[in-house]
Amino acid sequence: MTSERFDHTKIEQGVRLLLEGIGEDPERPGLRETPSRVARMYAEIFAGIAADAANVVTVVEGADFDEMIMVRDIPLYSVCEHHLLPFVGKAHVAYIPNKSQQITGLSKVARVVDILAKKPQVQERLT
Repeated sequence: MTSERFDHTKIEQGVRLLLEGIGEDPERPGLRETPSRVARMYAEIFAGIAADAANVVTVVEGADFDEMIMVRDIPLYSVCEHHLLPFVGKAHVAYIPNKSQQITGLSKVARVVDILAKKPQVQERLT
């Protein structure tokens, strides 16, 4: 994650506090690197916070399509903003090209879903 707002150090400190709060010793061998691992994981699963989905969409002009285009069963993974627990699902995205017959590649649709999912949110907002 390249966001200036993402602070690995604060996350590591927070994870250490969580471990202490549940009665664990963050310095024991099995947990010593956990704060760093969690910070790296959060950088990945929350990468959508710093990303703009519009930046991944490329448009093909004048494509000879005027019917619905659909991408089904796009796997998604996100995190509930209330409890910071994961939820998973599948997205189905469909659109009809505009009058200029502009379309985007099917892989770009899946990439947009991935970016939109990678931030804390309620499932109802994403779906």
